Amino acid sequence: MTTLRVAVDIGGTFTDLQILDEATGVAYAHKVPTTPADPSEGLITGIREACAQLGVGLDRIGAILHGTTIATNAVLQRRLPDGAVITTAGFTDVLEIGRHLRRKVYANRAEPRALLVPRSRRFGVVERVRADGSVETALDEASVRAAAEQVRDSGATAVAIAFLHAYANPDHERRAAAIVQEMLPDAFVSCSHQVSPEIREFERTSTTVLNALLMPVVKTYLSKLKGRLAGAGISAPVYLVQSNGGVTTPEIAGEQPARLLLSGPSGGARAAEVLAAELAEPNLIAVDMGGTSYDVSIVHDGAIRLVTQGDVDGLPVRLPMIEIRTIGAGGGSIASVDGTGRLHVGPDSAGARPGPVSYRRGGEEPTVTDANVALGRIDPGYFLGGAMDLDVDGAKQALADRVAVPLGLEPGPAADGVVAVATAHMAAAIRLSLFEKGLDPKDFALISFGGAGGLHACDTAAEIGTARVVFPRDPGTLSAWGMLFGDVVHDLARSRLVVADASAVPALEAVVAELRDEATALLGRDGIADADRAYPVTLDLRYPGQAYEIGVTLAEPSALAEAVAAFHDAHERQYAHAERHVTPEIVTVRMAATGRLTRPGTRPFDVASGGRPKGKRAIRVAGAERDAAVWERAAIGIDLAIDGPAIVEEPHSTLLVPPGWRLTAHPTGALIAVRTVKGA
Repeated sequence: MTTLRVAVDIGGTFTDLQILDEATGVAYAHKVPTTPADPSEGLITGIREACAQLGVGLDRIGAILHGTTIATNAVLQRRLPDGAVITTAGFTDVLEIGRHLRRKVYANRAEPRALLVPRSRRFGVVERVRADGSVETALDEASVRAAAEQVRDSGATAVAIAFLHAYANPDHERRAAAIVQEMLPDAFVSCSHQVSPEIREFERTSTTVLNALLMPVVKTYLSKLKGRLAGAGISAPVYLVQSNGGVTTPEIAGEQPARLLLSGPSGGARAAEVLAAELAEPNLIAVDMGGTSYDVSIVHDGAIRLVTQGDVDGLPVRLPMIEIRTIGAGGGSIASVDGTGRLHVGPDSAGARPGPVSYRRGGEEPTVTDANVALGRIDPGYFLGGAMDLDVDGAKQALADRVAVPLGLEPGPAADGVVAVATAHMAAAIRLSLFEKGLDPKDFALISFGGAGGLHACDTAAEIGTARVVFPRDPGTLSAWGMLFGDVVHDLARSRLVVADASAVPALEAVVAELRDEATALLGRDGIADADRAYPVTLDLRYPGQAYEIGVTLAEPSALAEAVAAFHDAHERQYAHAERHVTPEIVTVRMAATGRLTRPGTRPFDVASGGRPKGKRAIRVAGAERDAAVWERAAIGIDLAIDGPAIVEEPHSTLLVPPGWRLTAHPTGALIAVRTVKGA
């Protein structure tokens, strides 16, 4: 019997699944409500339901790829344990000092900083390592023991150890961790040289603190998941999706949970990269609109972009991750009117419980989904393929009470306003993602996915000036499908500040060899065969005096000159100038230790021809009531051209084609909408 590979994306509102038959390449989609109290409960329910629908046993499952927002949500909602920091004496305020960045530069007071560990739980110990790794002051073990006692007295259960220049010489951190673990055997301890062995004390410390605080959260969840899988009779190995788009084992995820902070959205970005090649669309704006958030990633020249640092709620995370911009705009985003008569949509979300008013789960505040229901764009009897019956009257009443009456509007224009504000937020996020790279929206197509994305894609594209929209197959679960393309990846790094000329090659060879040894051990522990291993290396380079770097590929240490030339080219593309007469500096050497997993094959698709709409429905679109043809997605043949207004329905998503747009089918099964009327 062939095995199944299951990809699961647990979002704030729904849990999405893709079940791949590894023999045929056919993938099946399924979606169930998320269970916020214990996300693993919804995961097991989804797997059981999907396998029952397919008529296969749970013993057919060969592997589970699991994307989760549990780490992100714990940070955003501050559901974290009390933590402590042990650092070099004199540097206990690194987290508070930060980078002196201020959003309001002319204010007479700086805005409050996001601070996860108060000063009362930050302790300094006697030790000092120089930037070159030499020891200036030996570690005073008595001061470490005193700090551990203070941690115990404070009640903290998670400890971050971040010493000055530990990336260059981690011996002091290793010994301090051993002492703390000896004195506090139940504490969760995280060291900076293991999590983020790079320069920049603030970012390295922040990342280590986040990692320490997330360890009990993620380990508790993984323990529950293991128990639920065992209880269901599922013995398949589980891989956790990381922010870099790769996957890792639960053991690594438990020790380095900060690598999961963009776990779910990275699957969507990876899917967009795969589809860019499949559709011959090298430039794509990938937008994932679920129930809680709106995630934007860019595929440029056929590739997504990895960055070495991200930000979660004002907290820097110095780890490689797919570049994704996330805002609070989803189907569950709450619409409200403030005291000045201003309409707000998001970032607060109704989530899965209680959810939008139309879900009949006790929600009282109107949401974007409720606005679409009130506008007639969602069939209340066909939501989730008919699995959930929506309350149209309840949605309309909530919008009237909370939006229309306070604004003095009729119900239709009020619902229009909710959708328009949400669309404006989404368009602003896309513009920022493009303009900061000097990219023009006109050179891109927008690819829309997520359960709520299809209802807003064309309006958002028109808002930013893009005339082409791609609706992929199974858009409601596409992020889960993208996870099927993940490989096992361990991101390793060493900061070495040297001039990038021929004299640096011997040092570079030594660092690469050191990283290769570490990578080999990690992939061996994962059981990856030698033939399936890869060790790509990149260099973070900068011009002397700069405070930012650009990553470029290094084929081998002896090819440093080629990497330098690539840096000059990349700098010119990104910043419109290059100092080619200046020799840049190497800041950090990176290796992505990769264990290649079996990729899904080409998805079979029967190209239909002809087709007829299943009916018509009155909807409100473009500011007026109109009759729209309603199509089943499977009924749209390759030779049809459908002019808006039209609605396309499928079990996990609804697509809106507004007036002035034309929809056609692509041979791969995707649908392509093109704007035919300027200004539509």
